[in-house]
Amino acid sequence: MTDTTSSPDNAAQPGKAWSGRFSEPVSDLVKRYTASVNFDQRMARQDIRGSLAHARMLARQGIIAAADLADIERGMNQILGEIERGEFAWNLDDEDVHLNIEKRLTALVGDAGKRLHTGRSRNDQVATDIRLWLRDAIDTILALIGEFQRQLLDVAEANAATPMPGFTHLQVAQPVTFGHHLMAYYEMSRRDAERFADCRKRVNRLPLGSAALAGTSYPIDRESVAAELGFDEVCYNSLDAVSDRDFAIEFCAASALLMTHLSRLSEELILWMSPRVGFIDLADRFCTGSSIMPQKKNPDVPELVRGKTGRVNGSLISLLTLMKGQPLAYNKDNQEDKEPLFDTADTVIDTLRIYADMITGIRVKADAMLGALSQGYATATDLADYLVKKGLPFRDAHEAVALAVRAAERRGCDLPQFSAAELKAAMAEVPGAADRLDEDVFAVLTVEGSLASRKHIGGTAPAQVRAAVARARAQLG
Repeated sequence: MTDTTSSPDNAAQPGKAWSGRFSEPVSDLVKRYTASVNFDQRMARQDIRGSLAHARMLARQGIIAAADLADIERGMNQILGEIERGEFAWNLDDEDVHLNIEKRLTALVGDAGKRLHTGRSRNDQVATDIRLWLRDAIDTILALIGEFQRQLLDVAEANAATPMPGFTHLQVAQPVTFGHHLMAYYEMSRRDAERFADCRKRVNRLPLGSAALAGTSYPIDRESVAAELGFDEVCYNSLDAVSDRDFAIEFCAASALLMTHLSRLSEELILWMSPRVGFIDLADRFCTGSSIMPQKKNPDVPELVRGKTGRVNGSLISLLTLMKGQPLAYNKDNQEDKEPLFDTADTVIDTLRIYADMITGIRVKADAMLGALSQGYATATDLADYLVKKGLPFRDAHEAVALAVRAAERRGCDLPQFSAAELKAAMAEVPGAADRLDEDVFAVLTVEGSLASRKHIGGTAPAQVRAAVARARAQLG
C-alpha cells in the first residue's frame, strides 16, 4: 500500500492510482512481488463497509455531492454482489483489494468512484479494513471458545467422580478425577476468552481519517464514521494510527497461548490413547490408520493441533520481527502483516471447531484409570497427612511414609494392602509414627477417601468438581 491521498477531482493516469509521478511502468516481476490482492481480497466486504461509511460522511460534510454518494452506494452494492457470487474479476495489475474495488467502482459509476478516495489514503484504509476483519474473526473465535467450553463441561460433569492418577513429572502423584483434570483446561480456555475479549477493545479503534500519516485538510467527521462502523473510539494520533500493528501482534499472542493450551491437551489425549496407558479412546472420525500396519489407530487430529501450534507461534514471531525496525509512519513492510494474521485466525478457528466435536468423541476407560492408581502409591500423601493430623510433625510423617513406600516396593504391593501392624513395622525407625497409626488409617488410604477429603474450592472432590462445572455454566450464561 502506497501513500495515496486524493482530492475530489484527482484523475490519475491509467493503470495506477499513483502513475502520474513515474516515467516507466512497473515490471511484471515487481508487480507480482509487491501485489497483495491474492491474499487481501478476503477483506473485500470490510473494505466496502469502510468505504460506504466514509462516503456517507463525505456527503454529510458537503465534501461530495449527494448524487455522488448515491452512485457510490449503487456501485458498491453491485460489486458486493459480484464478490459474493464469485463473479468479481480480481486483477494483479491493480495491486490490492482496495484498488481492485475502486477501479471496478469507477468503471460502474464514473467520476463518483474517483471521488470516493477523497480525504483518505490506502494507509488508513487498510488499517481500518484489518481492524474490521479482525474484529469479526475475534467474535467468531469467542463464540467457538464458548462452544468448546460447553462440550468440555459436559464431559467433565459426567466424569466428576471418575478416579484417575494425577501426575507430576509424568509420575503418579495423587488421585484426582477425570472431570477435575478436564476442568483445568476449562480454566485455561476461560483465560483465553478473557484475552481475546480484551484484545478486541484495542482492535476496535478507528484509524480512518488519519489519511497517509498527518490527517487531512478536509472537514471530516471521524466520530460519525466510528459510530457507523461500530468502533468504540477513534485512534487519536494519525502517525500511530496508520503504522500501529500492536493489535495484530496481541491477537497472535492470544492465539499462541490458546493453541499452546490445546496442544497440551492434545499431548495428553495422545498419551492417554496409547495402549500402554489406555485411559481413553477417540472416535474414529478423528483418527487414521496405517498403510502397512492394519492394527493402527493414529490420533492424527491431536497430533496436527500440536504441530499447528508451532505454526501460530511462528506467525507471532513474524509480526514482532516485522515491526521491530520500522520508523514512523507507514512502510511497505506492513503488507507482510496479513498472511500470518490471516493464517493464525484460520488455524485457531478450524482448531476450535474440530476440538469442540472431538471432546464429545472421547470414550473414557474408567477401569484403566482406576487400575493405574494402584501402580504409584497415589495415596502416600494422604497417609502423611493422616499422621500429621494425629500430631506427628510433617517432616517426620514424610519420612515415615517414605519408609513405608520402600517396604511396599520390596514386597511388590500397594500401601492399602499392608495390615496396620505391617505399616507400623515399616515406620518403626521414625519415633512416634507407629504409635499414631490406628485401624482408621485405611479410610484415608482408599482412592475414594483421598478424593473426598479434598473438598475445598478448587479441590478434586467430586462434589467440588460438580460445583466447579455449575460455576462455569453460570459464567458462560
